[in-house]
Amino acid sequence: MKIKRIEHIAIALKNMDAVKDVLANKLGIAMEYEEHLPAHATTLAMFPVGETYLELLQSDKADSGTNKWIAARGEGLFHICLEVDDIDGSMQELRQKGIRFETEQPLIGHGNCRIVFMDPATTGGLVIELAEQPKGGHA
Repeated sequence: MKIKRIEHIAIALKNMDAVKDVLANKLGIAMEYEEHLPAHATTLAMFPVGETYLELLQSDKADSGTNKWIAARGEGLFHICLEVDDIDGSMQELRQKGIRFETEQPLIGHGNCRIVFMDPATTGGLVIELAEQPKGGHA
């Protein structure tokens, strides 16, 4: 398994408007895109910093993963996403090393990427997402 880069660092927020303002208007980081993922009841905004993104997450559903995280731990760092070329092969290799996943198969996430989250019980409590970019680029 080859990790290509830190694809994004996710920040869970109740309302992302204030942080969007700081990133765009105070720090001069232009938002690349914003999208709503209905399957996750979550809106995200992506701000590129070099080869990595700051991903702001806000959910409109009380029992979403984002809002459960905020309720348990407060707003702030949610997870780190690592980009891999072959998510299926990466999952197979990591399973052999004792890593479990929150889902058995990758899901479609931000920018039409195939994503999967590692079970934090097998990562020392850190929430780690793997992402495989779509072959034709982001949708």
